[in-house]
Amino acid sequence: MNSKKHPKIQTDSGLIKKEHLSNYTFARVNLPKSGFAINMSEVLAFRADHASARDAIFTAFDIEKIKGELSPLTLDFIEVSSQAEDKAAYLKRPDLGRMLNEKSNELLEESVNSKEKDIVIVISNGLSATAVNENTASVLNHLIPKIKESNLTLAPIIFATNGRVALADEIGEKLNAKLSIILVGERPGLSSPNSMSIYFTYAPEKGLTDESRNCISNIRDKGLPPISAAEKLFYLVNTALTKRISGIHLKDDMGLTE
Repeated sequence: MNSKKHPKIQTDSGLIKKEHLSNYTFARVNLPKSGFAINMSEVLAFRADHASARDAIFTAFDIEKIKGELSPLTLDFIEVSSQAEDKAAYLKRPDLGRMLNEKSNELLEESVNSKEKDIVIVISNGLSATAVNENTASVLNHLIPKIKESNLTLAPIIFATNGRVALADEIGEKLNAKLSIILVGERPGLSSPNSMSIYFTYAPEKGLTDESRNCISNIRDKGLPPISAAEKLFYLVNTALTKRISGIHLKDDMGLTE
């Protein structure tokens, strides 16, 4: 468990006292009160965090910013979209976010190389463009050099607007990749509007379900640091490619990251 302030707490019972809980979580616990009411400062902080969570959903997916931050890696990029034409459709129809639209299908078909690639990386705004805008470059600037040093082949980086997790499986299948990875914004919480997740699938194909994938979550400055996430992902990807498995069959033996 990530500690908020890393205090050393000792109690006779060995249990954490209620007044110390706020040292171990960003959740709202043991809030100060004035009489029977919560302090106004806490009420205002709640409203501000709620607004941040809403903003994270509707913030623009800043593809050009991410491309610029990845420019030292000299990568190829392709931009596609799901069948969810806007954020309203994305929120109301999750199924549309799992399928490429017609134009994107045609674009990927034109980009297919008959030679199989080891990995394709997909980046999607998901439910928090804020998370992806803030964390993607830190992860990939650490991960991709490791991939190249290992002589693993990499397909062009795919930016997928309004994509759900399963969209990476369809993309991986179309681009003839052994393994698909998607970096996607998580559902924003009141204390974590900028939290990103990474999912990956060995032998991706359209129609796979959650048991076929692995997930690394809570990637953000106050959660799992992006560099630690990149280290974890590189370890698991290598394991998946070596053993030719992912999902419930793949166990994480790496241990804790810093």
